[in-house]
Amino acid sequence: MARILTLTLNPALDLTVRLARLEPGEVNRSETLLTHAAGKGVNVAQVLADLGHRVSVGGFLGEANPEAFEALIARRGFGDAFIRVPGETRSNIKIAEQDGRVTDINAPGPLVDERAQEELLKRVAIIAPEFDAVVVAGSLPRGVSPQWFQGLLEALKGLGLKVALDTSGEALRAGLNAGPWMVKPNTEELADAFDNASDAVSQLHQQGVEHVVVSDGAAGVNWYGPGLALHASPPKVTVASTVGAGDSLLAGMVHGLLSGDTPEQTLRRATAIAAMAVTQIGFGISDDAQLARLESDVDVRALTEQ
Repeated sequence: MARILTLTLNPALDLTVRLARLEPGEVNRSETLLTHAAGKGVNVAQVLADLGHRVSVGGFLGEANPEAFEALIARRGFGDAFIRVPGETRSNIKIAEQDGRVTDINAPGPLVDERAQEELLKRVAIIAPEFDAVVVAGSLPRGVSPQWFQGLLEALKGLGLKVALDTSGEALRAGLNAGPWMVKPNTEELADAFDNASDAVSQLHQQGVEHVVVSDGAAGVNWYGPGLALHASPPKVTVASTVGAGDSLLAGMVHGLLSGDTPEQTLRRATAIAAMAVTQIGFGISDDAQLARLESDVDVRALTEQ
């Protein structure tokens, strides 16, 4: 299996509140309250580890409350490449209703100064030879500019790593300029990044992006790669929470490509992993038999690239 680094520049403690229905302005009583060490790259790392890869996690972590992340790192056997910074890692509140609707309340995260940014660049340069690929996922913390972020991706490419990118807004627009190996926006994020979304895939290929994976919730996934254009329709499942579905999809795509699977098998499994993610609270592959059943219900067909 592959050696993979995930970078989460703005991780979060996810506080997931489960209740039957959110009544704004009223007293709501939760069924459960779960806390997870999370952030997009951390979520991806857990799925990749379940798929058998050797994983390290990095980014910026608040030195005032690292316990949940350090416990996860120890439990999963991850390498720890996080830079500790003053302050607390943010807490994000996820309100998950019985019908699958999730309301997110996301905090901004700590302020990351230039010293910490330089320290991360130095650490990545030292450990890069250990890895086959790097997943860079999530939002930017305060103090980190889109221009610095683009430089980080360019440095990772220059170190010989396959770079998979999953972010949004200004960070996505800057990151695309670095020409990563793979990008995984959803339809809204892709439209936001381009004035003419219909030309986005061809523009990205021209910029050096080999794999463009566009997710659209229950409508499925489009994958535009070298000489291929595929669509996957996910199976119907009972939704517990949509949190982590995109991260699970990205992990499945990275897994298939690095494992040498066929394109159809890569997309089928990745779509099934994402479908499994929405049936649970938390991250990872919890049931291999369930995953196999979901895979068998994924429909993959060819598309004509636009």
